[in-house]
This record gives sequence, C-alpha cells and structure tokens, in this order.
Amino acid sequence: MVSAIIVSFNRVSFLDEAIQSVLSQTYFRNHPEGWELLIIDDGSTDDTGRLVADYVRKCSRIRYFYSDHQGVSAARNLGLRLASGELIAFLDSDDLWLKDKIQVQLSYLKAFPEARFCLTEEIWVRNDLRVNQAKKHQKYSGWVLDKVLPRCLLSLSAALFRRELFEELGGFDDSLPLCEDYDLGIRIALKYPYHFIQTPLILKRGGHPDQLSKKYWGMDRWRLKVLEKALSLAVQPEDQELIKKEIQKKCQILIKGFQKRDKIEEANYYLKIKEKYSPSLIPSA
Repeated sequence: MVSAIIVSFNRVSFLDEAIQSVLSQTYFRNHPEGWELLIIDDGSTDDTGRLVADYVRKCSRIRYFYSDHQGVSAARNLGLRLASGELIAFLDSDDLWLKDKIQVQLSYLKAFPEARFCLTEEIWVRNDLRVNQAKKHQKYSGWVLDKVLPRCLLSLSAALFRRELFEELGGFDDSLPLCEDYDLGIRIALKYPYHFIQTPLILKRGGHPDQLSKKYWGMDRWRLKVLEKALSLAVQPEDQELIKKEIQKKCQILIKGFQKRDKIEEANYYLKIKEKYSPSLIPSA
C-alpha cells in the first residue's frame, strides 16, 4: 500500500487541487485498494475541515485528522504514525502531482529494490508563471552529501519513500520551524545514495506569502543547526570534513549579514562557531 500524506495549515485555497491530484493518480485508479490518503490538519481556522469532510464522505480511502497547530514537522510525524502503507509519499498542500507520478516511482523501486527512496524532477511555478530552475537546484543520483550540504535538494512532494527508511532514521525534527527537509535530506545522504528520476512529475508552486521560507528570515541560522547535528551523526572522517567546511561557509554568510546590520553581538556569536570548526593548526617541525 502507498500512504499519501498531505499536511495543511490554513491553505484551503490550495488544498482542493492537491487532493484532486492525488485522486487522479493512474496507479490509485487502477489499484483502488492499494492506497490511502491521510490529510493532517495542523490546526487550521479556515474551511479546511469542511472541504475535507466532503471528500471523506465520497471516498473511503481518505482519512482526516485534526491536531493543534504544532508545525509541519510534528504534523508529518503524526501522519507517519497513522500511515498503514509500506511506501510513504508526502505532498505539500500547495504542490500538485502529475497523474503518473506514483506509477513511475513504484516501477522504479520495483526495478531497484536496494533503493530506499526515489525522487522526480519538478516543474516550478511562481505566481502562476512557469520558471526555470537555477543550476544550483539541479538534482543528482548517487552519493550526494557534497551536493545537499549547501542547500536542500530533497523535495518531499517529489519523493516516494520506503517506510523502513523512517523506521531506521527517525521522522522529522520537530524542533526545527523550517529546514526540516534539509535535515532529512542530509541524514539520508550520510547513509544511502539518492535515486533521481529525470522526468518531471510534480508541479511545485511557490511565491505565495504564507510559505515558511518567507515567514522566517535568515534560513542559514537553521541550516547551521542542522549541520551541527549532522556532524554528530557523521561516521566517516571525509564526511565530517565536508560538514565542517559547510558550517564555516554558513557562519561567514551570517557574520557578514549581521555586521552589515551593525549587530555585532550576533556576528561575534557566529564568529566563535566558525572558529570552533576551523581546521586545526599543525605546528611546523
């Protein structure tokens, strides 16, 4: 079974289309007992409950759960606990799946049983206009730790996971208000290769004001927390060195940003972190 999980918070204007994109999946239509859709309402105060109730009445494969607002990570973890499937597919409430998304990914995982997950290429839309992805957002297959440290390359809406991956690595870090996908992507990259399907099978919509990346400034503050956490998980010395170098880069960005705003105390805080992870000085003979 495939468990599709949508987390939503006050996004009723997007949610209807997201649900429709799940119901339109080729695989789900051909295997009516082989899937479920869990909608986790993270404390919405709009008409989310009323919208979903209508879908629940019409389709027995849809389940709705309301919880107090705790953030996207806690809501996704709730979805993981409630899910029945061997395969997990998240869909952000503002994104859309193309109809063959799940079918293609299931075929891939069947062909490559060693793959813990796979993700597809995306079509990006900003303010209803299609935009080209920058080269820095290029996705990769293989051992990609060096690629995922600078920025998040794990799009949850584009991924299909084997449930065992979360059983091994744990769920999302609910202490992070954002960059939780960056954290998961690094934890995966430390242990397993990425499997990337070059066909674009999701529509990734952005530009709206309620995106978390717009709500919180200075995302590198949170990325830095993730990197320090990753350093404690890294086993191989070469992985540790990669992480330390990225910590120093993130610190330098933050130092310059705070200095520009005359926030010397904050700049000094990140200067100390940068120095903490600087390469050790080896005395000359």
